[in-house]
Amino acid sequence: MLACRALLLAPHGRDAAVAAALLREIGIPAKICIDLSELQDHVDDDAAFALLTEEVINFADLQPLADLLRAQPAWSDLPFIIMTHHGGGSERNPRARHQSELLGNVTFLERPFHPATFRSVAQTALRSRQRQYEIRTRMQEIRESEERLQRLNETLEELVFARTAELEAAHAAVLAEIAQREQAEERLRQSQKMETLGQLTGGVAHDFNNLLTAVIGNLALLSKYLRDDPKVERLLRGAIEGAQRGAALTQRLLAFAHRQDLKVEPRNLVDLIRGMRSLIERSIGSGIALDIDLPAMLPPVLVDANQIELALLNVIVNARDAMPQGGRLSIRVNCVQAAGDDDLAPGHYARVTVIDTGQGMDATTLQRATEPFFSTKGIGRGTGLGLSMVHGLAKQLHGTLRLTSKVGHGTQVELWLPTTAAAVPAESIEVREQPSNTVSQAIILLVDDDVLVAMTTAAMLKDLGHEVIETHSGDSALTVLRQGQAIDLLITDYSMPNMNGSQLAKAAREMHPDLPILLATGFAEMPDYREMDVPHITKPFQQDLLAREIGRLLQSNADRE
Repeated sequence: MLACRALLLAPHGRDAAVAAALLREIGIPAKICIDLSELQDHVDDDAAFALLTEEVINFADLQPLADLLRAQPAWSDLPFIIMTHHGGGSERNPRARHQSELLGNVTFLERPFHPATFRSVAQTALRSRQRQYEIRTRMQEIRESEERLQRLNETLEELVFARTAELEAAHAAVLAEIAQREQAEERLRQSQKMETLGQLTGGVAHDFNNLLTAVIGNLALLSKYLRDDPKVERLLRGAIEGAQRGAALTQRLLAFAHRQDLKVEPRNLVDLIRGMRSLIERSIGSGIALDIDLPAMLPPVLVDANQIELALLNVIVNARDAMPQGGRLSIRVNCVQAAGDDDLAPGHYARVTVIDTGQGMDATTLQRATEPFFSTKGIGRGTGLGLSMVHGLAKQLHGTLRLTSKVGHGTQVELWLPTTAAAVPAESIEVREQPSNTVSQAIILLVDDDVLVAMTTAAMLKDLGHEVIETHSGDSALTVLRQGQAIDLLITDYSMPNMNGSQLAKAAREMHPDLPILLATGFAEMPDYREMDVPHITKPFQQDLLAREIGRLLQSNADRE
């Protein structure tokens, strides 16, 4: 970067010395001028900016300086910083407005000022001037290139054909650059579109989970109360199964919206895919030839193994469906380094590539392939959430999903996953003591802003034998806690207006440090519950799961006591 110096004209008091000292702190050399004439003499000497005081310029003839500035090249717009008294800026001072019109690029700095403010203004002016010098350099390079070309054309006519070829190549490079820019802009638009869809989808899934909590909870209670009627019980089982399918659908919506709860840890991707081979073979059938190419060594990847297996299976099933008459399915894994672009940060990645020889997709279908609910399989043959779920998972893992396809030539799906230097944890079998569903009666403070969900959850808790105090906001829950009533457990919704569940949990812990707390949410992942080490339960939940969580929390609290 070009070394520039600031021109200072502040002959009264210590303004020049103070300004020079502050500039030295941020690495900007300064030239202190004794008058306006000397400053004009140094304007063309790679000046970064000019700093003047209003005492100097209020009664000075600025016209020669303005004429000098107008005579400068088109790339030059020298920044001026004028130190003025309070209220001396161009908004309220006609003289300052006139100075701005004469000098052009003017910033007024009112005194007294904080050193940080001065440094910020100076650095901004320096960056502006450095960009101007960069433009000058580029323009000079262009001019020199044009001059060399002109000399060649005038003196070496025999190079006309060669030069023409070079120009055609340059033109092709420009076209290629334009095409790359257009593709990047299209990827950005698509990314913004998918992000908007993800926010909308996540919100819908959250609300739907709240509804399903009420539906599944009440149906489960009804099934307990109406066991003696086989016909009613059969109908209730069907209703519960349908609601549970809806819950599974919301999980896929949350996966698309990047809001599913992931257990991310270093995993050996080669071992994971090798372990899936028999499942893949059964999934694609005997009519499709399978080719799996795995490297001997691959750095671990940071993934949720279960979700990655499900994502790969989604991709493989899509490939199978694209080859109804049979074909070949190839799975390759390799390590690649990304320089960084619109959808991928720089770094090292493991790339899983799945290639089929199926029907392929046209450009319109390819562009919409990762949209939720978009499917080409026909009514009843798919939800259109498979690739959208894979795309959401890849983004949540800080990777990406890339698709290429051409009608009649098959499809290639690339799943990029970030690698890590962390070691893969040793496989172990974790044995946990399951808490009993039957626990002693507890006094539970229940908080949920959705009255229907609160009523259903309260009914499930009362059916388990607990006493329930039901509230519908964080403030009302804190009021109950302040009253000193004995509370054995706090169950709170996460997404509530004014005070969310994590904020309520923090406030409750400040009042009662040993109070067991359980967060319930329609989102599968919350941004801050892990920071507080607060257990959570995902809606829609069933009574037996709720009972186990309550038993575990109450037992853990009793053990501590």
